[in-house]
Amino acid sequence: MYFHRHLRQGEFYIFADQFAHMLSFIARVILRLMGWKVNGVIPPGTKKCVIAAAPHTSYWDFVIGRLAYWQMGIKAHFLIKKEIFKFPFKRLILNMGGIPVDRGKSTNMVDQVVKIFDKSDSFYLVITPEGTRKPVRHWKKGFYYIALQAQVPIALGYIDYAKKEGGVGKVILPDGNIEEQMKEIIAFYKDMTPKYPDRFLAAQDSE
Repeated sequence: MYFHRHLRQGEFYIFADQFAHMLSFIARVILRLMGWKVNGVIPPGTKKCVIAAAPHTSYWDFVIGRLAYWQMGIKAHFLIKKEIFKFPFKRLILNMGGIPVDRGKSTNMVDQVVKIFDKSDSFYLVITPEGTRKPVRHWKKGFYYIALQAQVPIALGYIDYAKKEGGVGKVILPDGNIEEQMKEIIAFYKDMTPKYPDRFLAAQDSE
């Protein structure tokens, strides 16, 4: 019985690995047909990190970003309020990498997410620091505090519509000097072209 169970488990992992390769190939083909290319990777051996995704001015950012992560073989997750996890969307959202969070709990969002990192052997969390597709001059810093408390690096995920290019740029290790490191993070995006440039104000302010 143990051998049979172990064999079936092994077959599952082989299937999952084959599916991941197939998904990567399909994403690569779709992006190529759209004229997009993907650059950069998560550093080898990095099993956990926060991926700051910017600029974020359009629904297309999610579509292209999701395809890019699939091509890179990154099982990316994103946070979404638990109320959305209802039939018939629950299974789809989970399969897409959605993580339910309770915004009404006494513990704050950062603490909830840090616990997920602590319990996971491998976990890549994508967060848009802008927090909205609307113009904002000040980015939310929750992604930084999550990485700091979970003791994981911050990978700077980007999308550039002028170059039709997306992927992962530099990687930053949070050290608690949030003001200086936030300036460094925002400065990285100042030359990126979003879908709607008039909505990307934070990078303009960093100059």
